[in-house]
Amino acid sequence: MSTQSPYLRIGQAAEQSGVSTANIRYYEKEGLLTPGVRGDNSYRLYSDADVHHLRFIRLCRAMDMSLDEVRSLLALDWSRKEDCAAACTTLDDHLQHVRTRLAELQALEADLLALRNRCDGTDSRCHIIATLHERADAPQPALPALAGVGKRHV
Repeated sequence: MSTQSPYLRIGQAAEQSGVSTANIRYYEKEGLLTPGVRGDNSYRLYSDADVHHLRFIRLCRAMDMSLDEVRSLLALDWSRKEDCAAACTTLDDHLQHVRTRLAELQALEADLLALRNRCDGTDSRCHIIATLHERADAPQPALPALAGVGKRHV
């Protein structure tokens, strides 16, 4: 009669969490996940709690949260009322980032539409490509939509 280990190897944890093995190692390196215990064979081993933790990280990352935002949320205790305010603050900050990014994307869309409208394919040369070459030689930022963009969020 074989006893099944309560731990999963990294590939199994990756499969059950939807997080790649490379990302699991990265999250360990970044301190978002405690490194898996090592078995006698030196394989990393993960518990069900670790898999839940990975799913939590994956969900937050799918919502475009930065590693720092994920780290902040992971540090909170869901059973402490006091931590609710900190979670709200983290989400409010993230919402502001999303709203800023939406405005940037709308400006980018308008720029791309204007660029697309420069050429209908009937002229002797492509005005889209010509404009892109002109922008490539222009002082930065070459894209109007990126004029006010600072550091990326992730």
